[in-house]
Formats: sequence, structure tokens, C-alpha cells
Amino acid sequence: MRISNNSTLIFGKRANNVDRILLDRRRFLTYLRLGALGLGSTACANQFSPKQPSVEISKTTETTPSPEILQTSPNTKSSDKKLPEFQGISEWLNSNPLTIQDLKGNVVLIQFWTFSCINCQRTLPYVTKWHEKYAANGLKIIGVHTPEFAFERDANNIKDAMQKHGIRYPVPMDNEFKTWKAYGNEYWPHLYLADRRGNLVYDHIGEGAYDKTEQTIQKLLG
Repeated sequence: MRISNNSTLIFGKRANNVDRILLDRRRFLTYLRLGALGLGSTACANQFSPKQPSVEISKTTETTPSPEILQTSPNTKSSDKKLPEFQGISEWLNSNPLTIQDLKGNVVLIQFWTFSCINCQRTLPYVTKWHEKYAANGLKIIGVHTPEFAFERDANNIKDAMQKHGIRYPVPMDNEFKTWKAYGNEYWPHLYLADRRGNLVYDHIGEGAYDKTEQTIQKLLG
């Protein structure tokens, strides 16, 4: 999992060569994942977006969260926090432009991802499977693609990744991080689930918790 940081880098101060620093941090955290800690997912860092007021159900400041951090119990009542509107989308892939109003009446899974993030890649088989299994029952998945590096901003590169991973659900390109900021998000990958009334009821950061997430989808679908 990658983490966005708005001030000081976890392993060093800001520098002009952002891509190089981020690559070094990604490698370092990958070594951590392979090491004695045995964590289920890694924290891959980014510093593009300033912190915004959070609309998350819960929040943490840990840099190496457990696989189920920031998720709420599927048995809790619906939150009064609504799905934020899509903002600053430069292009919609696999779909005409959508609004939150267009999704009302459906269970909605919002997925923040970027195609070169290995942690995002590992979650895609599960997310695409949920689309195939539950779309006909009212699950709408929106894969908000928010880039880390310049080459991830190119629509053709995103389309190639979508074809490679069999992504058939809508993918809005959030190149300016505006939808990312609307959610107060700081992580890749990050999943948010909303009930049929548009209430945010569950979220999960990073890899893992696939059974728990699917059980929550099933519960919300009824």
C-alpha cells in the first residue's frame, strides 16, 4: 500500500526529484514487506496531495497498517457520511460521465488505485471478480485512477492496464487529485463501500480482508 504524505517524507526531506525519492521509498518498503515483520501489505509513499478534511469513517496515523485497518464492522448501522461527488475528472473510461446521483439505489464500491502500484495490482483480481459476480445484483464499482507518476496520467497507458487486468467497470481519471482530496484519501489502494442510500459504511486500506469485504458487499446487497 502506498501512503500520501503532505509535509515531510517518511525517510527524508522533500527534494526536487520526486520520482526518484518515491521509487527509493517504494523499494525500501518492499524490503520491509519481505522481511521479518511479515506484514500483509506495504506502505508505498506519495506526497502529491495536501491533507484535506477527512470524510473517512475512521482514520489512522500508522505507516504500516494491518490488513484490516480503517475498516468498520459490517454489522454497524449506516454512517451519516455520504459518498463525495466525483470532482476534477479529466476523462471517464468504460463509461459515460457519472455522478453520485446516477449511482443511487445501488451498492457502490469506490476503489482508489494507480496501475503501476504492485499492491493495487494484487487487489485487482478480487475487485474484478466482485464486478462479475455482483454487478447484476446492484453492485456498482468505480475505479478512481489517481496517478503517482507522470506516465500513469496517460489514458492509453491506463487503458492498456485495464485490458491486461480485465477491468470492465467505470474508471474515472483523477489526474488532479480532486476526487482523492474530496475523500480525504491518503492511500493506494483504498476501498470504500456505500449502501443503496449513498451512506459510507465500510472502508479498507491496502491488500487483504477480501473475505470480509465480500461479506460486506453481500450484506449490503441483501
